[in-house]
Amino acid sequence: MPLTPQATPTTYWLEHAWLGTHVEPGVTVDTADGRITAVRTGTDTPPPGATTLRGLTLPGLANAHSHAFHRALRGVVQVGTGTFWTWREVMYSVADRLTPDTYYALARAAYAEMALAGITCVGEFHYLHHAPGGTRYDDPNAMGEALITAAADAGIRITLLDTAYLSAGFGAPPDHHQRRFCDGTAERWAERADALRERAHARIGAAIHSVRAVPAGQLGTVADWARRRQAPLHVHLSEQTAENDACRAAHGCTPTRLLADHGALGSRTTAVHATHLTTEDIELLGDSHTGVCMCPTTERDLADGIGPAARLQGRGSPLSLGSDSHAVIDLLEEARAMELDERLRTRTRGHWTAAALLRAATADGHAALGWDDAGALETGALADLTTIALDSVRTAGPPPRLAAETAVFAASAADVRHTVVGGRQIVRDGVHTLVPDVPTALAESIAAVRG
Repeated sequence: MPLTPQATPTTYWLEHAWLGTHVEPGVTVDTADGRITAVRTGTDTPPPGATTLRGLTLPGLANAHSHAFHRALRGVVQVGTGTFWTWREVMYSVADRLTPDTYYALARAAYAEMALAGITCVGEFHYLHHAPGGTRYDDPNAMGEALITAAADAGIRITLLDTAYLSAGFGAPPDHHQRRFCDGTAERWAERADALRERAHARIGAAIHSVRAVPAGQLGTVADWARRRQAPLHVHLSEQTAENDACRAAHGCTPTRLLADHGALGSRTTAVHATHLTTEDIELLGDSHTGVCMCPTTERDLADGIGPAARLQGRGSPLSLGSDSHAVIDLLEEARAMELDERLRTRTRGHWTAAALLRAATADGHAALGWDDAGALETGALADLTTIALDSVRTAGPPPRLAAETAVFAASAADVRHTVVGGRQIVRDGVHTLVPDVPTALAESIAAVRG
């Protein structure tokens, strides 16, 4: 049965709950119609009829940047050496084999893995629009609809970030791999994207793949579409120095300046990666309150570099987190890595508190995806919960008052015990209730597209 809010009111008793600033023992959360209707502290024992969630319960985690089909690359692209650009060729070979049916199966399995990792909402940066060669399906949004259905059947929310991808790079036509990504013009992209409809579990946003993939004169069309719909707008930004060099050669400025000049920055925009930035870039992003999604496990897997996350946040950019290429699917690892990478670069500790890192993984991640009513354990919020075990070999020992620090700096996705979405338990005692055998679903769907 796909994702629907619980039919009857449900009460959860949380052994320990992270309430945004501290860990509180003995918290009761009442839910109805998919939302939290009451939060009561000081309840030392479960009320009659309540479902007990032992461990540390957080708001559901938001994975703000995903390419679902990249899950098929895990373990394959780690062989040997190479660069982002050689990795991309392997990625294209998988993309070429996907159909709406095989993409649904792969995405359903990947999203089920996310639910097991405590992720209750995913931002899917979607550019696989058409059949190989660029032929449109009878339903031009068949691939996007497959992702929306896959998320429902895996029990999580989705923001489908429908992506404009029009060029192989600064005036170059799309190559034979990229033709299936391409609508021809931004106007034709907008016409197709207009046909997508939101559902209870799904919201629609926009994305500019990158400044190399959308000609400068068409950036404003995508930005205007998102502004008109008050929808999130995401963009890959300065992930590699080669993109910066090519942008300067073509336009005489950095990618960030190009986006700013075409009205693509702002509080509803999220720049993904933002790895190689100038001081002016950081000022443009921060002063416009453009969010930044850091994807540390992908950035280190591809040897991209360490983005200036602390400087960006200090200037005014909210931070979110994403698993991107799914080298691993673990938002706790992404949060931990953002802090630890900054420590390596600066040789100082303590750039973010555990609470700040959890906020990036919850409230700010949801906000980046257009779910401002999620990411907090408070009355009126969406009833999305994630419970982390405090008695595993990784988490046993520290006092419960330090459970947030334990979760961020010691726990992993394997420690997620329960996941609740819309008041409905999707993961119970580490078992997915809608996709009972997630490893088999992953293995079979990956085999179908690996050739």
